[in-house]
Amino acid sequence: MLDLGCRDGSLTRSFASGNQVIGVDIDRKGLQIVQKNLGIETQWLDLNSEWPFAEGKFDAIVCCEILEHLFFPHILIEHIHKSLSPGGIFIGSVPNSFRLRNRCKFFLGHEFDKDPTHVRLFSTSKIEQMLQGRFSSIEIVPIQGKVLPFLPVVEGLPRVFVRLFAKDLLWRAQKIL
Repeated sequence: MLDLGCRDGSLTRSFASGNQVIGVDIDRKGLQIVQKNLGIETQWLDLNSEWPFAEGKFDAIVCCEILEHLFFPHILIEHIHKSLSPGGIFIGSVPNSFRLRNRCKFFLGHEFDKDPTHVRLFSTSKIEQMLQGRFSSIEIVPIQGKVLPFLPVVEGLPRVFVRLFAKDLLWRAQKIL
């Protein structure tokens, strides 16, 4: 497995046991922490630079909360596609930039994303568009967020509500055989 943007291993911890994982990040201190705590192989990498991984090397690649930081995310997705083995799984997530809360802030003239490192905005359809043609079985699941202060985004709500109120978009896609 390859974990892109592993940081200190908070997410990596959930799937490292029993798997051979390489954690990648641009934060050298984070890599030291994940290597110490989980004992996995780590590698420093700027995802805007050369891609060091061989074709078909990984059965699964995780890339959570990374694409919004890249000027050319489609290039990274192409690298991911090439580095996955046939039938390999790509799991990722991005903030849902077009959720209703952000649209209202924009309408009122307010900044809705105050993270200066976010250079891309994503919607469900944008993610789907980027994954189609390279991956099959694309499943995008809107997660987190609240419809009302007392009503969190959960399964069972109408799809339109989930897409409008979810804070993040999580996906699972399989490389076409």
